[in-house]
Amino acid sequence: MTRSLVIARGAALPDVEPIHAIIQPYAEKGTLLPRTRAELCENIRDFVVAELDGKIIGCGALHLYGLHLAEIRTIAVPPQAKGLGAGRLLVEALLEESRRHHVTCVCLFTRIPDFFAHMGFTIAKREELPDKIYKDCVHCPNLYNCDEIAMVRGKLPEKTEHRDMEIPIPLVRLGQ
Repeated sequence: MTRSLVIARGAALPDVEPIHAIIQPYAEKGTLLPRTRAELCENIRDFVVAELDGKIIGCGALHLYGLHLAEIRTIAVPPQAKGLGAGRLLVEALLEESRRHHVTCVCLFTRIPDFFAHMGFTIAKREELPDKIYKDCVHCPNLYNCDEIAMVRGKLPEKTEHRDMEIPIPLVRLGQ
């Protein structure tokens, strides 16, 4: 008997419903930020999905800030699909996409740093990622008590190499 292989591919609009169904339970628990179907439609080009026998069993997205930085986000695999390698495959596909765009640093925020450390990510200080903080963290309900760990792979952006103007960072303790 042959074992089915998990594959990764770029997401398309028909994938919005399965992606939403995978993300929603994690959003309800506060593990992931909620995403509406409209947001998923608008950002579907950022997503990759993992498939097993034609069924979507995971998703992830790559948000581009510029040549200096991209963020891996919304990595989700439902409990019944864990252990099949979908999470690793999604991260590898998103890293390949970042290379295609010549991005020098990829960041992510996680509660499972060991998983990403095995893939070459190292812990970083949040303050070293002002683009991420300004764009997303300031809108997060957990801003003042965030338990996620910032991680990066690649060369951290220097303050002046990627912005025409300074981006204000909220005056809160942002952790490590």
